[in-house]
Amino acid sequence: MAEEVCPLCGGTGWKIIEREGLSGAERCPCAGAHRAAGMFERARIPANYQNDRFENFSDRGSNELRGILTMLARYCEDFPNVDPPGLLFVGEPGTGKTHLAVAVLRRLIEHGFAGVFMDYQMLLERIRASYDPASGESPREAYETALEAEVLLLDDLGAHRVTDWVEDTVTSIITHRCNERKPLIATTNLPDPDMGGAVVERLADAGPGRYAIATTLVDRIGIRARSRLFEMCRVIRMPKLPDYRMNMRRPV
Repeated sequence: MAEEVCPLCGGTGWKIIEREGLSGAERCPCAGAHRAAGMFERARIPANYQNDRFENFSDRGSNELRGILTMLARYCEDFPNVDPPGLLFVGEPGTGKTHLAVAVLRRLIEHGFAGVFMDYQMLLERIRASYDPASGESPREAYETALEAEVLLLDDLGAHRVTDWVEDTVTSIITHRCNERKPLIATTNLPDPDMGGAVVERLADAGPGRYAIATTLVDRIGIRARSRLFEMCRVIRMPKLPDYRMNMRRPV
């Protein structure tokens, strides 16, 4: 199918206007639409989250979630005049963290700010691969994108076994973005005692008095990155509710 040509500008991006007997040109509205489409494409939002918006997020009857939605809408309206500049969504799997993070990213792109979605584990694998000339990865491309993106969405932060290389890499990305006040939107399933997360879990099937110590955010990203993360992000603790994904699949 042939691409539809804008009737106002003929596809040039500029339309001719007449004012007080003089002819001139101004940007056609279609130029903004094309720019937004290009920005969404460059954002690399995975297909599974392409349609995640505020409008189709289920609050499951929770006043707490409604409050979070109101706060995030205000954040988007006030951006970039927000302090702190970033957001950290914390909660168990299925609480809607990624949906809300993507909804924020989409709204910011609609407002003209460039952003990019990166899965934490895939980012680390791409950075590591870039050191191997045979991998096909552009040298340091993923790392530079994580450093310099106008808005970075980092999904599933901490979902990688910790090594010195991982800790140093994550710390350098978070520290750079913090120092330059470049917004970071992050999600994590990992608990943290300062965020109200339980780090001691009772093992129900292992007999009375048996407990396990949960892996925490600081265990996976290190104390320096955690400190910077808390400095640069507003923490959003997701309430414990029925699994969001199951709720979205339920027939209406």
